[in-house]
Order: sequence, then C-alpha cells, then structure tokens
Amino acid sequence: MLLIDRFGRTHDYLRISVTDRCNLRCRYCMPAEGLEFLPNDRVLSFDEIEEVVRVGARLGIRRLRITGGEPLVRPNLEGLIERLSAIEGIDDIALTTNGIYLAQRAQALKAAGVTRVNISLDSLRADRFEKITRGGDLKRVLDALDAAYEVGFAPVKINCVLMKGFNDDEIDDFLRLSIEKPLTVRFIEYMPIGHEGDDWKGSYLPLDEVHKRAAANGWATTALEKEIKGNGPANYFRIEGAAGEFGLIHPVSDHFCGSCNRLRLTADGNLKPCLYWIDEFNVKHAIGDEEKMIALFRRALDNKPETHEMAQALEGAERSHTPTLRRMSQIGG
Repeated sequence: MLLIDRFGRTHDYLRISVTDRCNLRCRYCMPAEGLEFLPNDRVLSFDEIEEVVRVGARLGIRRLRITGGEPLVRPNLEGLIERLSAIEGIDDIALTTNGIYLAQRAQALKAAGVTRVNISLDSLRADRFEKITRGGDLKRVLDALDAAYEVGFAPVKINCVLMKGFNDDEIDDFLRLSIEKPLTVRFIEYMPIGHEGDDWKGSYLPLDEVHKRAAANGWATTALEKEIKGNGPANYFRIEGAAGEFGLIHPVSDHFCGSCNRLRLTADGNLKPCLYWIDEFNVKHAIGDEEKMIALFRRALDNKPETHEMAQALEGAERSHTPTLRRMSQIGG
C-alpha cells in the first residue's frame, strides 16, 4: 500500500514536529513576544508518535525528519529516535535544529539513529545573528557544526532564510563557506507562513540573486545532477573547486509542488498535507485503531491540493484555498 495522491505523487516522507516550543524567537518564525505554547497534555506523546509512524511505514513512509519548534528542547528526544529507528521500513531519520543544544548531544543523537542534520543559520555575524534570533549565540551554532562533522553526520546542511535588507549582504559569505567546508548551504526564500497581512513581501528576495552574487565574484557554478541524500525540494550547485555545495529552495518564485513527497505531523497531532494551506487532520481519535489511522492518512492525501499558490500571495492574486494562520514553529518547518 503506497501513499499516492490524486495527482500521482508518491509520499514516502513524514516531517514530525515533536514540540512547538523553542529557545529562540527568529523573526520569520515567531513574534518578538513569543507564542502561547501548547500545554503538555496536548502534545503528542512518544507512544502516539511511534504509533503514527508504524502505520505510516506500513503505507510506504521511509524517511522521517524531526522538527519543532526546536526539537532538542523536548526531553529525551534520543529515546524517541531510538524507537522510530527500530520501526521496520524506516531507513532514514534527519533532524532540523537551530544548533544551540546540538554540540553536547550530537554523539547521543547519532547513536540513537539520526543520520543527517540541518542547522538553521541565517547570519555569520554574531551581532546580526543575535538580532535575527532575538538572543541566539552564534558561537554555539558554529560549535554544533564542528560536532556534526566529528560524529559523522552526512551530509551536514545549513538552512539560511534570505531576507531582503537584512542578511542578503551575506550571500557571498555563505557561498564562501560552501567553498571552504564540505557542507551544503541551502538558501531558502522567505515564505508567507502564518502571516495575515502583506508585511512579509518587504523581506522577500527571489533566489536568482544567489547566482548573480556568484557571478559577480567570478565563481563558476555547475548544476549537480547527482542524488544528494535527502535533497527534497532544493536545486543544487557547486562552485568550481569547492569542498561543498549550495542549494536553492524557492517555494515562491519557482514552486516544487509537482514532486512533493511529504506529509507533516504537528506537535498537537495533526496530519498536514501541505505547509501553506489550513487543512489539518487530527490523529488522536485514531490512536489504537490502525484502520482509522490508515483512513486518516488517505483522507489527508485526498485533500492535498496540486500546489500551494505562494506566488499568487506575492502577487496579491486570489487563491483557491485558505492559507494557514499558524506560524512556522507551530507547524514544524
């Protein structure tokens, strides 16, 4: 039994938000005053998450990504990962983190079953990083990068959300990082997730700017056709002679919905077929009943639209569905 939607897309990838809590307040993810976090009794337990994944694995889910909020604020996350990695059919577990707590836990996470890490890093300047994250310590994230190499996570990826007028003057620095280190720097367009108004448009920057900066520096780039494990929606490139690669994730200017293979499970137990739209299907009433859980997976797929229409949001055009008002940290990025 495979999870195939109405448009012929096979889904083998589940992103699991284990908490909506975070130790940072990144500007594109959360308001300065923070958000009202879920009470503990509304957050999926490890037993519930494991059950959802077991059913998903029987339906063809093979890859998991653990997200938040910040997943490393969830106590004993290593214990959950051990349980998920033991499920038949699950062959890859990745982690997305802001890196603040990663250095001291990298070895335990690797031993538990995490194979790859993505570290969110939107500035290489300590003062600016603190401003973007509203209190983050850049050194701890750079230490996390070193720890990720040391324990053998492969590949190590950096996720950088580009914001016009805020960190777009660091494109050269991030590209240089991909030249110097064997990692993947992924530039991500700023998305209108959880925004009622149009304020996000002022920070939006199409990613063709990255290629312009590479050319301005005289760096020849080559598109990579090889498979990069966990490559997801990015297009990858390498600067000639570089130790690493860079990727472009452009959900607004050039969406990748035609090849979408993912579902999301929110911390409060909702299967979400698309990041952008409001549609969610709560799994809690199906816990303990495999047939109900299978039906819920099918229902989520049946309600997955062909595309998210973020480009229409940028243009101010009418959209065919209702966008979510949940912030990124409440969904799981």
